[in-house]
Amino acid sequence: MNLSLAVLFIVFLLIAVRKIGRFTIKIWQSMAAGALIVLAAGEIGLRDALTAIDLDVMLFLLGMFIVGQTLVTSGYLYYLAYRLFNRIRSAQQLLLGILFGAAFSSALLMNDTLAIVGTPLVLRLALEHKLSGKLFLLTLAYAITLGSVMSPIGNPQNLLIATHADLPAPFQTFFKALAVPTLINLIVTYLLLRWVYRDEFRNGLPLTHNPVGLLDTELAKLGRISLFLLIGLIIVKIILVGLHSPIQIKLSHIALIAALPPILLSPARLRLLKSLDWATLMFFAAMFVLTASVWQTGVMQQQVDDLAIDLTTVPAIMLLSASLSQLVSNVPLVALYLPMLTHTDAASLMALAAGSTVAGNFLILGAASNVIIIQHAEKHEATLGFFEFARIGIPLGFINLLIYWGWLSYWYN
Repeated sequence: MNLSLAVLFIVFLLIAVRKIGRFTIKIWQSMAAGALIVLAAGEIGLRDALTAIDLDVMLFLLGMFIVGQTLVTSGYLYYLAYRLFNRIRSAQQLLLGILFGAAFSSALLMNDTLAIVGTPLVLRLALEHKLSGKLFLLTLAYAITLGSVMSPIGNPQNLLIATHADLPAPFQTFFKALAVPTLINLIVTYLLLRWVYRDEFRNGLPLTHNPVGLLDTELAKLGRISLFLLIGLIIVKIILVGLHSPIQIKLSHIALIAALPPILLSPARLRLLKSLDWATLMFFAAMFVLTASVWQTGVMQQQVDDLAIDLTTVPAIMLLSASLSQLVSNVPLVALYLPMLTHTDAASLMALAAGSTVAGNFLILGAASNVIIIQHAEKHEATLGFFEFARIGIPLGFINLLIYWGWLSYWYN
């Protein structure tokens, strides 16, 4: 085993156990230490390390963190939640509302966006109704992963597939191929969570929602403007993609524009900036460096070559993209896989979208949105363990893959 792969394995182990003796090790600290080790050992050069950090992703997260923090600090997010959920009367209905609401929202607003604004929201709902915070965090994570599968802008890897393949009607292609299995998978997810956390639903008492007021009226107004800008610009992007317009609006630009109102107009801007989730930004920068170092070794490419299988078949694409995304993240994996699919049909592209995205349901590191949820949860004095995620995520992920595989085989035959 080479050094980069060994370091990645140790980082995975530290993220799983989270503790050494009396010392608690945060996710970002493990990843940052791993990146520093491969840099110091010369496994990756400084220039290559800086190039590996995806600036668009970092700017997108920064902008969304500002918008999300504005909505939380002003109280506008919780005010919206009350308006949306105050008619729900049972824990089962609340679980369904979060699951399907987050899933369909992620198809429009992107999964990372929902991870940022959804985490404090579901934790507040869990606290208010004395339900399991872990249950709702898992629901949010699985929902936004599955919901993002059926849209070309649901996650970064789908957007990469849609633009690289130059699909004539990307929204129609994704929706027709992936909407039905996504709905089936959401129902399966509900049933599985309902069974595993069945004790949470034995009370049977109706939920009582406490009215929520705004904490900062002026900041809430700016948060509302940011939210309208975010949704409006995403709709414009959808239209431009659908029309195959040469005008492209990057998601990082959308997030930064949406973040401008509170940064430019609020006297609380410094307080907002100080309270941002800088640790998660550090995690992603370090992750890009460490995974690039592992990829440069060529070990995984060699292992794939040794399999001696056709990498363009639907089952091979789904299994490889789901498994390798755990190690090098789904976006760079898709970027490397796409050149092999230039002369294949839409089924292969949809298999790549489904496999690389559903990778997030297996383990915490399978999707960036999972890490965002856990890091944000820790800011609110909650957490979700590696094994807690995996004990449900691994069987769920395999079921998800089988359903997508079966549907794509039926749909394209």
